[in-house]
Amino acid sequence: MKRYIIKRIVQMIPVLILVSIFSFMIIHFAPGDPLNMYIRPDMTQQEINELRVDLGLDGTIVEQYFAWLKNVCKGNFGNSLINHQPVASQIFSKLPATILLMGTSFVLSVLVAIPLGLWSGMKKNKMTDQVISILAYIGISIPAFWLGLMLIIVFALNLHWLPSNGMRTVGVKSVFDVAKHLILPGIVLSIGNMSVFTRYIRSNTISQLEEEYVLTARSKGITERKIMLKHVLKNCLLPVITLAGMNLASLVTGSFIIESVFGWPGMGTLGMSAINSRDYPMIMAFTMLSCLILIIGNLIADSLYGIADPRIKQGGKKNW
Repeated sequence: MKRYIIKRIVQMIPVLILVSIFSFMIIHFAPGDPLNMYIRPDMTQQEINELRVDLGLDGTIVEQYFAWLKNVCKGNFGNSLINHQPVASQIFSKLPATILLMGTSFVLSVLVAIPLGLWSGMKKNKMTDQVISILAYIGISIPAFWLGLMLIIVFALNLHWLPSNGMRTVGVKSVFDVAKHLILPGIVLSIGNMSVFTRYIRSNTISQLEEEYVLTARSKGITERKIMLKHVLKNCLLPVITLAGMNLASLVTGSFIIESVFGWPGMGTLGMSAINSRDYPMIMAFTMLSCLILIIGNLIADSLYGIADPRIKQGGKKNW
């Protein structure tokens, strides 16, 4: 298993290099000289030349890239063009809130999708299956920002059950208060993945119930519940593990929209502000970090897949 994980980490390196090149080129594809974003009206020509040297913009594009990459490896993404504060410190101050929202929505989507998918697969072509399938299709199709606005109108403005924005109530510091603020954005962000997972689990459940091992278990008198939980569920989750890793990208991009709708103080709000104000150092850092989150998610998914299916671990050892 150790060799299998090391092999996956080595395969991540070319992807990170390509993404770093793409992130670096963002500022150079922008109209005009990147230096103009740092120049103040009161600066002399000598100060401008010194600033160009300090920013590493005095060499070739290759030299500039490696100078920028060296700083990135040290955790230095430069300063924001808006408030002139270090980009890294601003992102890492917002990161816990985004991880909380993404983690909650991911766990919620998995916990709801597993029983719904299994139940729908067991009741193939029956009323229960049709209802769950229709709800899953609606969940896949419905725009997240529209759903967020509708939930705010219903549960926050009309019923006054839940808060409409923010992460905490002013002057209140409690886990329960954070949980209340987390309900609406967590549900909206989880709906898409929940629907996709439900459809995959349903499809896999139907195919697994037709396998010979299920017929053998039934002939031995094993209850349907034990067959579903001990045998079918494990085989159904294998492709979902990989799908979950790939869908981390939708959580990252989706959090940008959801955090803006609900005023959640995470990376999404900061990222949307950077895009609107063309804060290129912040955008470059977000591109790198989003890719890193996706790659780590895929690595975790591959590792879990290897744990769940021993054949993958064996194959990894042979190929190493």
